[in-house]
Amino acid sequence: MSYRSLLVHLDGTPAGTARVTQAIDLAMHMDCHLVGLAPTGLLSMPVAPEAAATLGQFNALAWELLQDQAQQAAGRFRAACAAAGLKSCEALIDTADIATSLVRHAHCSDLLILGQPNPAQVGHAQQRAITEQVLLHSARPTLLLPYAGRLGSLGRHALVAWDDSRESVRAVTDALPLLRRAQVVTVLSWRESDVQEPMAQRLAALRQWLAWQGVQAETREERSSSSVADALLSRAADLGCDLIVMGAYGHSRWTERVLGGATRGLLDAMTAPVLMSH
Repeated sequence: MSYRSLLVHLDGTPAGTARVTQAIDLAMHMDCHLVGLAPTGLLSMPVAPEAAATLGQFNALAWELLQDQAQQAAGRFRAACAAAGLKSCEALIDTADIATSLVRHAHCSDLLILGQPNPAQVGHAQQRAITEQVLLHSARPTLLLPYAGRLGSLGRHALVAWDDSRESVRAVTDALPLLRRAQVVTVLSWRESDVQEPMAQRLAALRQWLAWQGVQAETREERSSSSVADALLSRAADLGCDLIVMGAYGHSRWTERVLGGATRGLLDAMTAPVLMSH
C-alpha cells in the first residue's frame, strides 16, 4: 500500500502556503500526484422574496470575490509546484461549499491535507465546523497540520494512539505509507485504572502485524488520569514526535454527528501533524 494521490486544501492564507509546501514535499518523497483544491465556499440558501434583489446583488459581488480568491490560490499553488519541480500536479476550483467539496474530492484521493483551525483567525468557528464535518464524513484519512510553529520534518518519529477500536485500526492502516518511512514508531495505549484489562497481549499482536507490513514499532502501555488528548500531546512532546496517528471518534447527538471529546481536544491543542481516520 502506498499513496498515489494527495489532496491539499488551498485557502490563500499564510498557513495555507506552508501547507502547500509540506504537501509538495510529501508528494515528491512519495512520488505521487498532488491535487490542490480551492473551493469557493459560497452557499446557496433560500431567501424571502422581498430580500431577493438585495441579496442577489450581494451574492454577485461575493461570488466574484470568492472566485478571484480561488483563482489566485490555484495560481500560487501551480507556481509553487513548478518552483519545486513537481510535475505530476493539478489545481482544481470547486463552486461547492467547502466541507462538501473537500469530502467529495478526498474520496478520489489517498490522503487529504488540511490545516488546524486557528482560534485567533476571523471565521474560526466556521473553519472549525468545516474541519469537524470533513473528519466525520470523509472516507479517507486526513492529515492535519498545526497552525502554530514552523513545519519541519514529517513522520520521522510517529506516535500511534491505540485503544483496539475500529477507529484506531483504521487510522493505523491508513497511515502505513507514512509509518514505513518513519525512523521510529511508538505505539501507546493508556489505562485510566488498574481495573481495566491490560493491553499487553493485544499490543504484542499489533507489533507483529506492523512488522509484517514493514513497520518496526515499539509498544507501550501507560496509566494516566489525564484526558487522552492531554496525555497524547504530553507524550508526543516528551518523545519529540513529528506525527501523531489516531482515530477520529464521533457519536450521534440527535440527528447531528459530532466529534468525541478526545478528538476535539486534540484538534484544539495539537502541536504536531496529526493523521486522523474515522
